[in-house]
Amino acid sequence: MSKPVRFGVLGASDFALHHMARAIHEAEGAVFAALATSSEEKATPFRAFVPDLKVFTDYNALLASEEIDAVYIPLPNHLHVVWSLKAMAAGKHVLCEKPIAMKAGEIDALIAKRDATGLVCAEAFMIVHHPQWQRLRDLLAAGEIGTLERVEVGFSFDNPDAGNIRNRPETGGGALGDIGVYAFGCVRFATGEEPVAITHAEITREAGVDVTAEVSARFPGFAYHGYVSMRMAPFQEARFHGRKGLIVVKTPFNAGVAGLAEIEITDGQGLRWIESFPAVRQYVVQVENFVRSVKEGVTYPWSLEEAKGTQAMIDAVFTAAI
Repeated sequence: MSKPVRFGVLGASDFALHHMARAIHEAEGAVFAALATSSEEKATPFRAFVPDLKVFTDYNALLASEEIDAVYIPLPNHLHVVWSLKAMAAGKHVLCEKPIAMKAGEIDALIAKRDATGLVCAEAFMIVHHPQWQRLRDLLAAGEIGTLERVEVGFSFDNPDAGNIRNRPETGGGALGDIGVYAFGCVRFATGEEPVAITHAEITREAGVDVTAEVSARFPGFAYHGYVSMRMAPFQEARFHGRKGLIVVKTPFNAGVAGLAEIEITDGQGLRWIESFPAVRQYVVQVENFVRSVKEGVTYPWSLEEAKGTQAMIDAVFTAAI
């Protein structure tokens, strides 16, 4: 039996605790071996499910460990590039939370380092690993709803906590970086198209952070409209409207956490059917795909170049915003 990929996690974030560290622990071929955090106390809830977890109180010490093969980085957004580069310099594969960078151009350094080292470096855009989105992409490619004319995406939650990193400009906060990645990236993944113009962008800011953004864009084959907000009741949905039918993606981003992953398809005669994906744990699948890329050289489903395309769209929205 081949040796598992030994993961170290940089930072004891709530998201790592409740989702990704557990996914690493449960994924086939992976071991959650170490955590780097500022205090031993923060490691206590992680040790509840990995009692023998190695804990470092210095990020660089974890990177220097010969007992770690890969790192998962859930640090605040503004630290993603620098620690991804440090990890690769230390010979570690990298799975970094989204957005992997604050500007599209910053991803070039990651691409160059990836290519120079031969290491796997990827953004943790988990939805591309979910069969819900893979099925949608196949349906669109097969012309199930005819020519695609319009896509609408909405994603919101309410986070008024001024101290939260999502509400702090110095930590790379903002709705576009946090969830705009989903609202834009999902459309690019599903259709394979890139936006040619941002036709409208309206951003609401509080304390230097974008808290709501409404965006219209033109893709080569269809019109796009979407909004993201950190000041609205929780909601997430994506609609793909063609000449011969409509596909609605239910719980498109937090599948299995915020609700059941479903695709609702309506044809031109009004006939409707639903495909459900109740048992899929997309974070675990994401880790297992990463492990296959590390161990077998299998192409990872979401490249740095693809992540750069989403960030470029976010950058264009900021440029176009009124």
